[in-house]
Amino acid sequence: MAPSVSSNILVLLCILLTIIFAESHHQQQKLTLTHTLSTSHFTSTHHLLKSTSARSTARHRRLRPRSATQVSLPLSPGSDYTLSFSLGADPPQTLSVYMDTGSDLVWFPCSPFQCILCDGKYPPGAAAATLNVSASTRVPCQSRACSATHSADSSSDLCAIAGCPLDSIEMSDCFRFSCPPFYYAYGDGSLVAGLHHNSLTMATGSGEPLIMHNFTFGCAHSALAEPVGVAGFGRGELSLPAQLANLSPELGNQFSYCLVTHSFDSTKIRQPSPLILGRASPSGPTNKVIYTPILDNPKYPYFYTVGLEAIYVGSLRIPAPKSLSRVDRYGNGGVVVDSGTTFTMLPSKLFNSVVSELDHRVGRFYKRATDMEEKTGLSPCYYCSNAATDDMVMVVPTLSLQFAGTGNGSSPGVVLPKRNYFYEFLDGGDGLGKGKRVGCLMVMNGGDEGEDGGGPGATLGNYQQQGFEVVYDLERRRIGFAKRRCASLWDNIDHR
Repeated sequence: MAPSVSSNILVLLCILLTIIFAESHHQQQKLTLTHTLSTSHFTSTHHLLKSTSARSTARHRRLRPRSATQVSLPLSPGSDYTLSFSLGADPPQTLSVYMDTGSDLVWFPCSPFQCILCDGKYPPGAAAATLNVSASTRVPCQSRACSATHSADSSSDLCAIAGCPLDSIEMSDCFRFSCPPFYYAYGDGSLVAGLHHNSLTMATGSGEPLIMHNFTFGCAHSALAEPVGVAGFGRGELSLPAQLANLSPELGNQFSYCLVTHSFDSTKIRQPSPLILGRASPSGPTNKVIYTPILDNPKYPYFYTVGLEAIYVGSLRIPAPKSLSRVDRYGNGGVVVDSGTTFTMLPSKLFNSVVSELDHRVGRFYKRATDMEEKTGLSPCYYCSNAATDDMVMVVPTLSLQFAGTGNGSSPGVVLPKRNYFYEFLDGGDGLGKGKRVGCLMVMNGGDEGEDGGGPGATLGNYQQQGFEVVYDLERRRIGFAKRRCASLWDNIDHR
């Protein structure tokens, strides 16, 4: 059958809108990432560290489900960085959601919203904001987006569930029937959401807003332990980068973020971290970016998984387990690069080897602070005062990550600044005497491989990503790391 004149006009209009969109935006757009620490209030440093380490452990365990019936989507109310979006235009509604590279869906809490077991899980200083939506924005059952959220069902099945008559199903004429609600489950939380589409607006650093028409998102009216929406940046066709790539490949096929170093000091993050959509200019210093290939995971395709070959503690190379350098056909192994987990989690054997070498270097000069280890959930910790040397920076060895393809066996690969893995703070004491200076390793024991039913072997947390531009090159299927002064990127992104 020959296409109608109206359908040809529609196709031409879509092409024209795409061209206009591409020409009206730069190669890059900068968005604002806000750290929840800027509004946090904790009674002590060890209280803050204990809370953060507990969240990191819980999120890592959600990456590794205990049974095959669980859906491993690591959305956590403890994620650290938020983005603000506006939806609709009459009037626009603005909500802040967590930015998460470990999931592939954008969803918002919608009015009326009921959240079970959500007390204490809202971001510090944040109100329980919800979105008002109209039935007219529901996504039809006969759509690719609906099939994507109900991955086990065909569009015909979904339209039958939605109540579309058989003759309409056979004629592919069910566009008046909405996509059925879907269930989204995590390790310790869940939600039921409907699928909607509307205009989504993002404020950018250039002052020109980035508008995505007919953006598809989940609208949850009920949730369990998940009170805040999520902007999924993972690998999936409904993630924000994927939807942006359909409209503008120049912006959607690569994104990066550069997390401003904070060391849990809220005064250091008054300027937000830049989230950069789009590719850097070809004339920029791309040789400064260390890239490693993205590994496909058949069971968890939305994760950004990479291979880890070794960790260097000083000059000592500690080989990583073979399981961390590859992913098997069951989805086990590899390292997930995650924006929502704070501390890096390593399998027990590798973690213990790193700690043994660190303790050999540091324990000769500094006494173990076992009481602080219990209070913070971190280990090892050391008292920094009354030591044989006052220069702890010289005693703590360097820590480097050799990802697949980033070294030749003798090159350390990605060298972490000491503040990214060893944190010194002043314990306030008991009020009767002067507090003691303490230093702790900010990498955690993720447990034995396989004890939680398999899944990713390790997680690279956002605390270790501070001070690096982390580049997600989706077109070339690789992730890159480059040391940057993140706050300065607001001024010179377009001149790199």
